[in-house]
Amino acid sequence: MHSRRRAGGAALSLLVAGLVAAVAAPAAAAVPDGAVRAAVPDAAALTEAVTGKLLATATPARVAATSQTRVTVSRRAAGWAFGTVVALAPRETDAHPTGAVFVAHAEHGAWRVAFDGDVDFGALATASPLVTSQEKVVLGSEPAPLYAGGDYRTGMALPFAVGQTWTLTGGPHGWGGGESPYSSVDLAGGDQVVRAARAGTAYTMCQGWIRVIHDRGYATDYYHLWNNISVNGASVAQGAFLGYTGTDVTCGGAASGRHVHFGLRQDGAYVPIAGHDIGKWVFANGAGAYQGGARHGSAWVGAGGALHNFGALGLNQGVVDANGGGTLTRRAGPGTGYAALGSLADGATVTISCSANGTTHTGRYGTTALWDRLSDGSWVSDAYLWTGVNGPVNGWC
Repeated sequence: MHSRRRAGGAALSLLVAGLVAAVAAPAAAAVPDGAVRAAVPDAAALTEAVTGKLLATATPARVAATSQTRVTVSRRAAGWAFGTVVALAPRETDAHPTGAVFVAHAEHGAWRVAFDGDVDFGALATASPLVTSQEKVVLGSEPAPLYAGGDYRTGMALPFAVGQTWTLTGGPHGWGGGESPYSSVDLAGGDQVVRAARAGTAYTMCQGWIRVIHDRGYATDYYHLWNNISVNGASVAQGAFLGYTGTDVTCGGAASGRHVHFGLRQDGAYVPIAGHDIGKWVFANGAGAYQGGARHGSAWVGAGGALHNFGALGLNQGVVDANGGGTLTRRAGPGTGYAALGSLADGATVTISCSANGTTHTGRYGTTALWDRLSDGSWVSDAYLWTGVNGPVNGWC
């Protein structure tokens, strides 16, 4: 948008369900002395702490109400644990599992648990001897209310190969289906290879479900995968193979045809995908779940339409939206009184050096006097660019 966005390991595996808990031997670790052992709560206490936290905060309610919760402790040392927790969902439509990557530390005879995206997750992950140095680069960063502060940039491509075109089989909808926020979309087609939308650290939440935690507070979820990778904090690049589209519902939900259920998270929660740029498309809600679509420049594609993956939009870039097609005039300065230097096609990507105020113009998202100086030295009105922020994307000139 220009600047007027509207509101808009052996692992310890436990299945807690009123079922019999199955506990594998914990991963090798130094045995603490008696005094320390007395201060470290046991595995059952860890399970209770982790599942209790998840079920207290899980959405949607239909998932939170499930009696089956799976805790996998993939790393363990005296007083520390790291892994994933998943609340299984019913195998029915409009239901999906929910879960988190967690780090836990024994403090004062109890487990202190933090989930990815929590305010204290970064500090606890950084202090943990179980978290690798590579993971700490991403996990140790503090979450920030980016989109809530008017910043909708993600730096993400669509979750398939750049240059391919897939079908948007389901427009914006909830991670669990019809509930808010509409954080997710369904995509299918192409070579059926699902790829990371942005670089980050990847975790297998359960069969068919991968989460990649990125920088800037973001994370992306990929569900219904077939033959997905098995990872526990591996670094992945943007475009890295995660699995194939499928119909896997091991952890709940339903899938009527091969696709990837792609969800956007920020600061530990699913957030509206609407208004965010992914693959140089800006998603928008429809009248109901699974409706809506996405816009690239002035071009609109609704549910059932084809989305071409143009790649990630840089954090200092914008997409030309001529608000109806046509071209955007480049000028020698920040205003229509300056000489015309050529034009840019609708949907073109530009790199912005800095911004200044000039003549006022009205574009798709409102009226602004902001002009952007491009990397070639020419200027364009910000009214006809989608950058994802309110105001200058790369500072003032």
